[in-house]
Parts: sequence; C-alpha cells; structure tokens
Amino acid sequence: MPTLIRILCLLSIVVWVGGIVFFAFVLAPVAFHLLPSQHIAGIVVGGTLRVLDIIGLVCGFLFWAATALLWRESPAEHKRRYEAQILLASIMLLATAWLHAGILPAMEVDRTAAGGEIEAAAPTNPAKMHFEKLHNRSEQIEGAVLFMGLGIVILMARESLPRTS
Repeated sequence: MPTLIRILCLLSIVVWVGGIVFFAFVLAPVAFHLLPSQHIAGIVVGGTLRVLDIIGLVCGFLFWAATALLWRESPAEHKRRYEAQILLASIMLLATAWLHAGILPAMEVDRTAAGGEIEAAAPTNPAKMHFEKLHNRSEQIEGAVLFMGLGIVILMARESLPRTS
C-alpha cells in the first residue's frame, strides 16, 4: 500500500507542476505570439489557466492527502520530510485557490469594465490599470506555486537516495 500512495504522490505533483511549466513556457508564449490578437490569446490563456487551477486543486488535494497518509505511517525520523512537503502543498493549494476564486474573476470584471478588450483600453483607464496590477500578481503567485512545487519534487527525490556509509 505505501508504494501505491507514493505513486499517487509522485503522479499528482508531477501533473500539477508539469502543467504549470507547460502553461508558462509553452502555451502562454505561443498563444501571444501566434494568435491574431492579444484579446484572443488572452481568452485562450485565461481559459486554460482556469482549467489548470482546477487540475492543480485536485492534484494538490490528492498529494496532500497521500502525503499525510505517508506521514502517519512513517517512523518519527522521517516525519519531518513529509511535514515540509505538506506545508509547501498547503501554501500551494491556498495560493491556487486565491488565484482561481479571487484574482481571475476580478481580472474578468476589469476586462469587461474596460470594454471587453483590455489591450484596447486607454493606459489610464482604471479598469485596465487594476487588470494589469492583478495580472502581475497572478504571474507572481503562479511563479511561487511553481517554485514550491519544484521544492517538493526535490524533497521527494532526496527520499529515494541510498545512504552512504
């Protein structure tokens, strides 16, 4: 059973972190360079981010629950590694939930208030200015989630290293 739980941990964190990497380094740049307008690219990227957040929340919950089971069954000397992973996953889940339920909907409100196409609004338009502020915040949050996820992957990789005498 511990092997199945570990597989669930690995699979869930790899899907979550891999999705963020694909989104940030492939999907978003390609959309903004190849699609005919920033508006269309923004719709594609925004819609994809909403789906990615849901995937992240599901994978994050699975990772958290599976790691908690491993923590519960582990000897005292191994509990710390799982505690660090659970802490990082908890922060990642909270950040993803905030992004999904708070920031992205607020950006959509700003886009609508700016006339539907945020890039066409005047730079001094309050809705556009707020949208840009939220966009920067969302990039920072997603980047932080990515780095914490990579931290979890590194912690997990260290678990399986053989001990040298």
